[in-house]
Amino acid sequence: MKKLIILLFVLVGTVTSLMAQIPDRPVPPRLVNDFAGLLQKGEVKNMENALEQFARQTSTQIVVVTVPDLEGYAPGDFAQQIGEKWGVGQKGDDNGLVILLKPKTNDSRGEVFVATGYGLEGVLPDAIVNREIVDNEMIPRFKNNDYYGGLATGINVIMDITRGEYTAQQYQEKVSRGGSAGIPFFIILFVLFISLFGRSRRRRFYTGGSSLPFWMAMGMMSGGHRSSGSFGNFSSGGGGFGGFGGGSFGGGGAGGSW
Repeated sequence: MKKLIILLFVLVGTVTSLMAQIPDRPVPPRLVNDFAGLLQKGEVKNMENALEQFARQTSTQIVVVTVPDLEGYAPGDFAQQIGEKWGVGQKGDDNGLVILLKPKTNDSRGEVFVATGYGLEGVLPDAIVNREIVDNEMIPRFKNNDYYGGLATGINVIMDITRGEYTAQQYQEKVSRGGSAGIPFFIILFVLFISLFGRSRRRRFYTGGSSLPFWMAMGMMSGGHRSSGSFGNFSSGGGGFGGFGGGSFGGGGAGGSW
């Protein structure tokens, strides 16, 4: 009996220690949590505003978390634990999504994982998340240390699919044909030139201090695969994130490394 009690204490201590390694839910609540310091302040603000407004319009909560170390966890386990511990998504709908990013260092690979709540597993199949969003949109930019660009383009695809602008299968078919899942890229360029009145400089598209609306900057970063014209539905300001809704995660999602 004494040995059993000791074993239980050890197990409880181990579980408590592991849980302590998962970041606590932010106070005040926020959707962009750059614990690894990969993003500029303006980039965090732009992304937070877009994700806040997307959450208000659709009730789907997309959370971005960057960490300097996975603390011994597999990327998928770490992302799922964040989703569960923070309650990302709405209770009952379970429409939360966690994008976990650990940068590449001299002695470790870069890791990214997109964890989907129960309610999004059918909308965003693991195969689509892995091949198209992670491998196609995110990792090529992460390899160039363009962490904001990789997150932005991945988020664009996730938003458009979950909003129903096209299905995951339609997106896959468009990309495989070398086409665009949205508005043709030359139209985006035309809108950009008109909006800037000839004052555009390429570097402004990638900085938090850009005068471009977030959806346009993201559209430029997404390259020729697709556009993000639907971001025009968002205004430049945010009303503040109201908090997480108690969603649950069941192991869905996919990731990759570089």
